[in-house]
Amino acid sequence: MRIFDFLRNSKNNDSLPPESTTSFSPRNFTEVVVEPTTDKKTVLVTGGAGFIGSATAMALLGRGDDVIIIDEMNDYYSVQKKQSNLSNLQSLYPAPGRLHIYTLSVSTPSPLLTEIFTTHQITHVCHLAARAGVRPSIDDPMIYVESNVGATTTMLEMARKHQVANFVYASSSSVYGGLQTPVFSELSDVSNPVSPYAATKKSCELMAHVYSSLYSLPVTGLRFFTVFGPRGRPDMAPHKFIDRISNGEVVDQYGDGSTSRDYTYIDDIVEGVVRAIDRPYPCQVFNLGKGGGTSLKEFIEIVEGATGKRAKVNVMEEQPGDVRYTCADVRKARHYLGFEAKVGFKEGIERTVEWYEKEKEKVKEQEQEQEVKVEEKNNKINKINKNYNPHSCATISGATGQALVAEIKKLRESKQPRKKYSEEERLDEERGGDEGRERVFAEEERLDDELRDGLRPSSWKD
Repeated sequence: MRIFDFLRNSKNNDSLPPESTTSFSPRNFTEVVVEPTTDKKTVLVTGGAGFIGSATAMALLGRGDDVIIIDEMNDYYSVQKKQSNLSNLQSLYPAPGRLHIYTLSVSTPSPLLTEIFTTHQITHVCHLAARAGVRPSIDDPMIYVESNVGATTTMLEMARKHQVANFVYASSSSVYGGLQTPVFSELSDVSNPVSPYAATKKSCELMAHVYSSLYSLPVTGLRFFTVFGPRGRPDMAPHKFIDRISNGEVVDQYGDGSTSRDYTYIDDIVEGVVRAIDRPYPCQVFNLGKGGGTSLKEFIEIVEGATGKRAKVNVMEEQPGDVRYTCADVRKARHYLGFEAKVGFKEGIERTVEWYEKEKEKVKEQEQEQEVKVEEKNNKINKINKNYNPHSCATISGATGQALVAEIKKLRESKQPRKKYSEEERLDEERGGDEGRERVFAEEERLDDELRDGLRPSSWKD
């Protein structure tokens, strides 16, 4: 059966094909199943400010583990979004010692990285930091080698030196390249990647195998299949399509819409990651996916239904390096990790749209609050400008205006007693030039504020 026929005929595109369509079968389950460890862990999560990293950190903290996050906070996508993820974690888990955050690149070893391992006594490593994106890797392969292969090797070496109990790292479904099979099995030949990104991910798997073989470091690689959900990466299709369709903007459809992806909801991915952390296999690679594909055309229709908006579609040529179809064979992960995706694509999109609309409303409220603050600030400045020169009502501008604002701030922060200016004293101060005038009118503004608030100015004498 050709892959296109399978995907077209698959009911709801949400289930695995029969056993006979893939090379993986129960007789391949030869390794002993490792039981999960239940002790409290200190887990180092690299890329912890990102989408999957912050969600994984949330799950670990939620069950009682301590988490150390390292993230270089690069600008591949919004740094503000990453900072928001970290702020969310900090607000939910403020207790001392539970969560530590470091801004650091792990592409090469550093004294700070060694100090982090030593100080926090790391027991487990969850290495999710990576440079993502198939298309950008074609334009700049070297940064992908540095960020993916270099960083993974660095973290493997640190884990070896500090004798961590388990090392889990992110791989990708992109390693399967243009494989022409209905589903992608871990037994498939992945020696022919079609993008620099995929090649770096396969290289990480090979390096992990070396560390397992030479140094007996337990390593598990997780091949993620197109992860989506609330707080998702803004460069990924689910977030982009929801945003653009909601706002009536055009979405790009590459090809005829028959390309398909195994879109996997974030909660399911995180469960798989945590299950892998708890099970120190000597050396394993697992697919983490829903186990069924969704075509691009169906994807757009589902987003239309969830948003209640009609999509404006711009049909474009297929992009070089893109994989036409992805569909995970998850039976190995089910057997060894107990992994089973629970959220279907339609439900996942509906949840994501609900989150998106709430976030959009929050942003709108924040913008309105900011507008009020700006208006109040402008009114205050206008009042100061109006009172600057009692004779000509000249306005303050440029450097003089900036100096006045700075002086007002300085006066408000100062704890030194202030006196009430008489008209004579005020004129004397005015003769002192701009600096004197700024002090006078800053003091007048302070007195006005106190009177407006119903206070008796503290500088007035009895």
